[in-house]
Amino acid sequence: MSNFKVHLIDVHNKMQNYIWVIENTSNQHAVVIDPTEAAPVLELVQQHQLHIQQIWITHWHKDHTFGVPELLQHTSVPVYGPDAEKAKIPVLSHFLHDHDQLTFDGLTVEVIATPGHTLGHISYFVPAIEAAFVGDTLFAMGCGRVFEGTHEQMFHSLQRLAKLPKETRLYCGHEYTLANAQFSLTIEPDNTALQARTAEVEQLRAQQLPTLPTQLAIELETNLFLRAQTAEEFSKIRTLKDQS
Repeated sequence: MSNFKVHLIDVHNKMQNYIWVIENTSNQHAVVIDPTEAAPVLELVQQHQLHIQQIWITHWHKDHTFGVPELLQHTSVPVYGPDAEKAKIPVLSHFLHDHDQLTFDGLTVEVIATPGHTLGHISYFVPAIEAAFVGDTLFAMGCGRVFEGTHEQMFHSLQRLAKLPKETRLYCGHEYTLANAQFSLTIEPDNTALQARTAEVEQLRAQQLPTLPTQLAIELETNLFLRAQTAEEFSKIRTLKDQS
């Protein structure tokens, strides 16, 4: 659907957060996903004359929710997020579960439970625009730290995302690709696909350009966490990453 585009907002904070905004270019309606801060969102809204219609939250961490209260001072819109984390996200108005669906301007949005990083983490898959907003579950060449869940939960969450169509673009919550690439080469130093992708990532970051979104087909080839065949294999790699 060509009348939808996704804007990237680089928060320029220490955690290298990205905020994503879906725009319906035919009417300037917009969805804001995981607003770390309100100011850069309001700047984008003013620049493109957008009208925020919805806010989507993937999980409760403050770097994904902190901007919501201020945004709600400017526009009264529904805030969607995981029902399992509603106690930690008081701004939620709509509570989502695995396999739920919501709509935005004719787009059907599928909710996928992806616990591990947090117990209630969810991802949003929008088939019509071949996009998945995966928060901190999946990163380019990496995955989120397992703070609340188990390694087995995270493994299964990644396996669910791996089953999405290969052309799906993955919109992750942080610009961690270079560090993930460098770690991956310590595990598979002779992997030519990893070598080539690392070189590409280094060039992008040297120019201060984003490496996201990534594409599932690319991740299936070069993301060690997504390629793990068992929970045990995943756990070994995740433990090594935590110690690096």
